Amino acid sequence: MFYLVRHGKTDYSEKNSGIYQGFGVNLAPLSKKGIEEAEKAAAFLEEQNIDLILSSPYTRAVQTAAVISRRTKADIIIETDLHEWVADTDYKYVDDETAEKRYKKYIKNNGVYPDGKQKKWESRESLKKRMDRVLARYTEYKKVAVVCHGTIIEAASGERLKTGGITEYFLTETDNMKE
Repeated sequence: MFYLVRHGKTDYSEKNSGIYQGFGVNLAPLSKKGIEEAEKAAAFLEEQNIDLILSSPYTRAVQTAAVISRRTKADIIIETDLHEWVADTDYKYVDDETAEKRYKKYIKNNGVYPDGKQKKWESRESLKKRMDRVLARYTEYKKVAVVCHGTIIEAASGERLKTGGITEYFLTETDNMKE
């Protein structure tokens, strides 16, 4: 069983300044509230006796995973493919305005490419496949916490979690198939 955990609330107060420009925004830490949310998630996961923690490489997720690890004593493995939705599937930097426009298209179309034609933004199906490929490598563990981002969690589970939220997730046989 996997417990999908949305990272705690992030402090973006330095967004677009210093090192926090462009992709650097992914270095932003948790806010005070985010740390409290991570502590609540950790308390729940401690009761579940988790075996392992997988984390997105983004600071907000790693910091959340660290709080959970401290409480549960479970090891953390960073999985780069648990990163957030991307506005450019070529992984090229796009400015905030372009990224926001693409995200609005993603939301408007429920993550499905209009007319079936692939766009530059990542689809819901791609997000789910990306997560499931990662999780398929950890099915030998009984209980795994997966700390990542709201959009990928929603694409995989169908649930929209608040920051610090947790939902159970099970891979199906189809999901387990590696590409």
